[in-house]
Amino acid sequence: MTTASDVRRDHASGRLPQIDTLRGFALLGILLVNIGYLASAYHGSGVEDPAFRAPPDHGVRAFVAVFLEAKFFLLFSFLFGYSFTLQLASAERRGVGFVPRFLRRLGGLFVLGAAHAVLLFPGDILTTYAVLGLVLLAARHLRPRTAVSAAVVILAVVGAAYALLALALHAAGGAGVEPGTASAAEVAAEALRGDPASVVSAHLRQLPDVLFLLVFFQAPSALAAFLLGFAAGRRRALADPLAHGRTLVRLQWLGFTVGLLGGLVYAHASLTAPGGAYQVLALGLDVVTAPLLAAAYAATVLRLSSGRFGPWLTAALAPPGRMALTHYLGQSLVCALLFTGYGAALVGRVSPLGTVAIALALFAVQAAMSRWWLRRHPYGPVEWLLRVWTALARQPFRRRATASE
Repeated sequence: MTTASDVRRDHASGRLPQIDTLRGFALLGILLVNIGYLASAYHGSGVEDPAFRAPPDHGVRAFVAVFLEAKFFLLFSFLFGYSFTLQLASAERRGVGFVPRFLRRLGGLFVLGAAHAVLLFPGDILTTYAVLGLVLLAARHLRPRTAVSAAVVILAVVGAAYALLALALHAAGGAGVEPGTASAAEVAAEALRGDPASVVSAHLRQLPDVLFLLVFFQAPSALAAFLLGFAAGRRRALADPLAHGRTLVRLQWLGFTVGLLGGLVYAHASLTAPGGAYQVLALGLDVVTAPLLAAAYAATVLRLSSGRFGPWLTAALAPPGRMALTHYLGQSLVCALLFTGYGAALVGRVSPLGTVAIALALFAVQAAMSRWWLRRHPYGPVEWLLRVWTALARQPFRRRATASE
């Protein structure tokens, strides 16, 4: 459990426990989404895995599509933008140059992300963050209201572009999943069950499709979330969530109605009409509505963390949130050992319900490990390495004991 000394450390370091709690929550959601892609070569292909067609399998896929997909990377992106303002303020207080340090940080993230994509999981988000971080750096002098307006324009333009593309596809007779996709998925699964060279080759073959998805779907939405997080950080909105209680309630109402409706349409199209005009239209709708559902999740966590369940929620989610980079990479490593030829080669052999159980168990282990590690170290191991590279100076690796401990 989180102790009084843990709280004192957080305040002394300038950390906001609610940010770490949100980040831990986002990390869990990302794991629940990513493990589906790591466990099955059919996931995301538009073709149902022939090995898993039972009602529980359909139910799990529907739940993930409605409530999780395309939502949690937005929350993570929002926190990236918010943390950017904290790093900027910290550099100003200490009188150190921010731009060179942040550029080194982005370079480190890009290298980590590229290695992650090739070796463990092609659906990496770190390289995207590293590139979009350059845009955020250039926009660091924007007023909060301007940043919000820019984010809204990005989402509206991308949503409208998908709607126009859907109309064009419909006029052309629609386009469904290409013939041969099922056999291609099985070939990919066999490659992923092979030796390490075969696994890396399979990842490299997937990268062009992943890059297309990143450029035309995830990147614009992530950039919009960056800007919203930047605006919130400039206003210090998360320093005292209860001061914005009415706004949090409004976000919950809007997200759990309009946002959830968008998630239902997105899931229905993805599961019943993949590759056609309907799915493209649903993607455009999701671009606009997914941020609302993500905001509703964030508002709910913030309200709970400020109430009677706050200590429990913070104890469960904040420690893994403080080590999010280490755990994000660690999740992919564990899943690669489970599902690819690096280890057990279980790709395509674990049901959707089984993958969810594995994800929850893995996160529980990571949460326990985080509490143990952070009692002895100020940062996660990968966070520590990134700080060393960013500062080009030694950083404390072990935590110094205090008299109160």
